[in-house]
Amino acid sequence: MNNLIIDIGNTFTKIAVFNGHNIINFAKADNVNAHNYTAICQAYMIDKIIVSSVADNTPEKLSALAKKKEILFFNHLSPSPIRNHYLSPQSLGLDRLAAVIGAKKIYPKKPVLVIDAGTCITYDYVDESSNYYGGSISLGLNMRLNALNQQTQKLPLVKFDDTFAQLYGANTVQSILSGVVNGTLAEVNQFINNYNAHNADLKIILCGGDAAFFDTRLKNSIFAHQVICEPHLVLIGLNTLLNYQND
Repeated sequence: MNNLIIDIGNTFTKIAVFNGHNIINFAKADNVNAHNYTAICQAYMIDKIIVSSVADNTPEKLSALAKKKEILFFNHLSPSPIRNHYLSPQSLGLDRLAAVIGAKKIYPKKPVLVIDAGTCITYDYVDESSNYYGGSISLGLNMRLNALNQQTQKLPLVKFDDTFAQLYGANTVQSILSGVVNGTLAEVNQFINNYNAHNADLKIILCGGDAAFFDTRLKNSIFAHQVICEPHLVLIGLNTLLNYQND
């Protein structure tokens, strides 16, 4: 039997079929109703389903599926292998919580810093004993570029260039890229330094839309031995959580 994992985000809906701990099918769409969930359940003999959603309402196709299959709708009250010490758990993004659950699946006995580089950049730490206390939320790369354009009178809107590697800019576009790229990398490096100072064997997992950019830069740094890039970390966490319900 297989698990169906459905992650409904602000921009995309991702679905994955897991056989045990392995993804055997993955799809992404910008519309939650674009997927034929009933057909997927039949094709892959789905046993268990979990849904994580940023929306408060249940999409039409999932409502129809719920009449045929039992679905776990993930929330902050769902039993979890992580000891969550966040002071306002109801306000914690489910993607952040799922990511640290996935991190502990990959490194069960290690302290882990999860860096999710998407619209925002989030830093979430879980210790070697699976205690999660919180993290940090910062501006993503494109958000920084947009803010410079929208919050000023004359600065242009600059498209992110993942090949930019100059220390300074020789024109306005390059100067903006220098500030955003180098400033964000400096932020990431400092966060890693701060966590390294308190953890002798820290592991770092990158995920999110811009993870590949940071992976390339960090693999060329002193942190290379600590870093892995796992684009499906949230899905791995949700699959782990689903299996945990019956352990």
